[in-house]
Amino acid sequence: MKKPWIVILCGALIVTVAMGIRQSFGLFLPQMSMEIGISRTDFGLAMALQNLLFGLVQPFVGALADKHGAGRVVLVGAMLYALGLAASAWASDAMGLHLGFGLLIGAAQSATTFVVVLGAVGRVVPPEKRSSAFGMVTAGGSLGQFLVVPLASMLMGDVGYQQTLLIMAAMMAATGFLAVGVAGRVKTPAVLNNAPSSIAPISAAAALKEAVGHRGYWLINGGFFICGFHIAFIATHLPAYLDDKGLGVAIGAKVLALVGLFNILGSYVFGRLGDKLPQKYILSALYGTRSLVIAAFLLVPLSQATALAFAAGMGFLWLGTVPLTSGLVGRIFGIQHLSMLYGIVFLSHQIGSFFGAWAGGLIFDATGNYDVMWGLSIALGLAAVLLHLPIADRNLRAATA
Repeated sequence: MKKPWIVILCGALIVTVAMGIRQSFGLFLPQMSMEIGISRTDFGLAMALQNLLFGLVQPFVGALADKHGAGRVVLVGAMLYALGLAASAWASDAMGLHLGFGLLIGAAQSATTFVVVLGAVGRVVPPEKRSSAFGMVTAGGSLGQFLVVPLASMLMGDVGYQQTLLIMAAMMAATGFLAVGVAGRVKTPAVLNNAPSSIAPISAAAALKEAVGHRGYWLINGGFFICGFHIAFIATHLPAYLDDKGLGVAIGAKVLALVGLFNILGSYVFGRLGDKLPQKYILSALYGTRSLVIAAFLLVPLSQATALAFAAGMGFLWLGTVPLTSGLVGRIFGIQHLSMLYGIVFLSHQIGSFFGAWAGGLIFDATGNYDVMWGLSIALGLAAVLLHLPIADRNLRAATA
C-alpha cells in the first residue's frame, strides 16, 4: 500500500490542475466568439453540456475506479481532457466547441476531479483522519482556481486563446503521470468498510441497493443538490448582479478570485472539523450560515467592500461541503464503493448547478432582477439545514457485524 501522504499529494495536484483549468473557461468567451463567430448562447450551451455530462457520467466512472483502481481512470481521463482542450483550440464552429468543451471535457472531468480522487484517498487514510484528508484534496481545487485562472488570462494576452488551450492540454497530459500516485486498491474488507475483517466485500449492485433503500442517502443527495444550486447561481450571475448595481465589471473578477482564495481555508477547516464532530451537524451549520451570509449581503448597503466581504464569507463556505458530504457517504456505507455512491450524490450537485445557472437567467429575464433567486437561495439553504439533521450516520457495515 502506498503511503497516505503520497496519495494525498498526488490527488491534490491532479485536482488542482483539472479544476483550475475548468475554472478558466469563462475567460475564453470574448476571444472565441470573435474568432470563430459563435454567440454567447453557443458558448453557454457548451458549458451546460460540460456540467451535465460531468454529472451524468460520474457514477459510472466512479464504479470503474472502485473496481479497477483510480490510477487507470485518472490516466485515461487526463488524456481525454487534453484531447478536449486541443479539439476546442482547433474548433471552427459551435459544433466543434460543443464536442471539445462540452462532451470530451465534461466526460474527462468525471475521471480527474473530486469523486475518483477522493475515493483513492479514502482507501489509504484511517476513518478518523479521512475528512481532513478530503479537505486537503478539495482545497487543491480552489488553489487551482487561484493559480491557473491568472495564468490563463496572462497567456491569452500574450499568445491568444488557441495557444493557451494547447498549453493547457500539455499541462493536463503531464498531469496524467500523477495517476501513478493514486493507483492501486485496498482489498482488505476491514479497511474498505470500516468494519471487522469477518465482513466480506459486497457487490456494486448490492451497495447501490443498500444506498437506495437508506433514507439518509436521499437526504444527502438533496443537500448536495442545494449546494450545486447555490454555487452555480453565484458563480454565474454574481458578476452581472454587481455590474447591474453600478459596481462595474472589474469587481466580478476580484470577487471570484477571493472566493477561490477563501475556499482553500474553508475546505481545510471543514475537513478538520469533520474528523472531530458529526458531519451531518457541521453540514447543517454550514448551509444555515450560507443563508445568513446571503441575507446580510442583501440587507447592508452594497459597495465594493461589502461585495468583497460577501465573497470572502461565501468562499469560506464554498466547497467545505465536499469533504463533509463525501466523508458522510463513506461513514455510512464504507469506502469499497465510495466513488460510485458519491458519484451519484455528485450527480445531484450537478443537476442543482444546472438549475442554479439556468433559473438565474430565466428569472432575471422574466422579472428584470435577481430578487427571487436570492430569496430562493436563502430558503434552500434553510431547507438544507433540516435535510441533514435526521440522517442516521452510523456505519452500516459495522451495524451488520
